Amino acid sequence: MAGHGRKDDGVARERHDSVRAEHQHAAYGREAYGDPYDDPYAGDQLAGGRVYPDEPPARRRRRRRWPRVLGVIAVVLVLLIVGGYFYLDSRLERESVLVDYPGRVADTPGTNWLIVGSDSRKGLDKAAQKKLHTGYAAGRRTDSMMLLHYGAGGTSLISLPRDSYVPIPGHGSNKLNAAFAFGGPKLLAQTVEKSTGVHIDHYAEIGFNGFVGVVDAVGGVNICVKEDLKDPKAGIDLKAGCQNLKGSDALGYVRSRHYARADLERVEHQRQFFGALMKKASSPATLLNPFRSVPLALHSTSNFLVDDGDHLYDLVRMMWAMRGVSNGGVTVTVPVGGTGSSPSVGSYITWDKTKASKLFGALKQGQPVPSDLVQK
Repeated sequence: MAGHGRKDDGVARERHDSVRAEHQHAAYGREAYGDPYDDPYAGDQLAGGRVYPDEPPARRRRRRRWPRVLGVIAVVLVLLIVGGYFYLDSRLERESVLVDYPGRVADTPGTNWLIVGSDSRKGLDKAAQKKLHTGYAAGRRTDSMMLLHYGAGGTSLISLPRDSYVPIPGHGSNKLNAAFAFGGPKLLAQTVEKSTGVHIDHYAEIGFNGFVGVVDAVGGVNICVKEDLKDPKAGIDLKAGCQNLKGSDALGYVRSRHYARADLERVEHQRQFFGALMKKASSPATLLNPFRSVPLALHSTSNFLVDDGDHLYDLVRMMWAMRGVSNGGVTVTVPVGGTGSSPSVGSYITWDKTKASKLFGALKQGQPVPSDLVQK
């Protein structure tokens, strides 16, 4: 028994000596001397999976992922914005309108838009045409024409009465809206340039359906009606006072000629309404509300016809300039000099040549519209 015990003691000593020998070898990259148990990872091994209360490892890993998550979100947002812009831009209907021609008016200071409201029934079925009292005529004709100017001389919105008697290239003299009937927007733009001496930089046209859709998309527009207005032809029955006009009533309001001054008073209402509409459309309450801004963008881009050189950012600038009309801008109708009529043309109005020359001369020189011509 004693011999057996000594044998076991010997084996145990050999194992102990072997373990000590292993620890006495120098670890890779460390000195042979020093504490053989000074393992740099000993702290983690001895921690036994304990979680430090001040910096939990799991939370540190989650925090490190935040920059990556934020980066992915930022990239997605940029792609959505860029993709959305090009999608909306592609929805614009385009036509070659502002083309060069012999003797075309040279570029003038500032930026000039020819804005046209047409009586196009495109997108309206028979029931909608009946409801909006638009009639059922095919094709499109000009229902309103305005010249928007902005630049160093300020912002101004000038109505061009459709019954204005002006020279139309290749067709003699006739009403201004006849230019559109003879040669579409291209001939209309050329006629306006020749009659005013102002170079047109951009063109925008919207029909009945687009107008109603845009107004409804912003939730209607507040307009102060001066007096009771009932016009069965335009489908409106409005009481005097400030009120919110929805699309159908707004269309009737800008189309009605049921006034003592007929077309001249109507163009004043058109300027009033378009300025208020653009102010509402560009307000934070509309732009920051997706239930308003998204329908507005879709309706606007699918119903506006522009020159083939125009893009979405041009329309945004135009909208912002129109907003300026309601914030101190100038509104005016081309000064009227008289009236006339002929069997081939019907009743028409003529411009006051002196005052009209003064008005358009200011625009051509980048100067403010003279105060004696400003609409009060």
